[in-house]
Amino acid sequence: MRVAIAGAGAVGRSIAGELLENGHEILLIDKAPSAISVERVPLAEWLLADACEITSLDEAALQRCNVVIAATGDDKVNLVVSLLAKTEYGVPRVVARVNNPKNEWLFNESWGVDVAVSTPRLMSALVEEAVSVGDLVRLLRFSHGDANLVELTLPPESAVTGTQVGDVSWPEDTSLVTIIRGTRVLTPHPEETLEAGDELLFVAAQAREEQLEDLLSVRHPETP
Repeated sequence: MRVAIAGAGAVGRSIAGELLENGHEILLIDKAPSAISVERVPLAEWLLADACEITSLDEAALQRCNVVIAATGDDKVNLVVSLLAKTEYGVPRVVARVNNPKNEWLFNESWGVDVAVSTPRLMSALVEEAVSVGDLVRLLRFSHGDANLVELTLPPESAVTGTQVGDVSWPEDTSLVTIIRGTRVLTPHPEETLEAGDELLFVAAQAREEQLEDLLSVRHPETP
């Protein structure tokens, strides 16, 4: 998979290193000569250019990329790169870094963004996830379809604790994608039994989050 990363700062280089280890082809783009540190990520391609300029993106052959990551420290730049990647070059997947949470509402499909990653929001979500049991925590927002990646640690008093996945009436527009149990990552087969302390990861429509939280965190009293 070919991935272009706009922004060769610490964030961009870290992403590049991870993706290179997974066997992907990486192009790092930055307009600041001081950011071009080939020795730090020697296996990547490097391009000294302004990623907001069409001529630069032509030189980068952005139409050949499967993914573009807008990872600069400037939200305006990340939005422009995302829009150009999607509308001018038809890149299938565009991921954008959100530096200021106040700008998060802009990072949607209107600007060509498929996935918006807000570092401050993600850090606060991980803190909440570490201390909250029975509360739904939003980890990541997907622009298309108004869906989010959400997590909930199943409490012992949940109505679904001890129930098989296939027997739970999940809300519409909700998909259980992973069960994390201790150090194990489990595929949620219908016959898998949910246990207290399981970390459940869902892709869910935002409108269904409250319904999902009610289902998982509350054990409803039995009707006499």
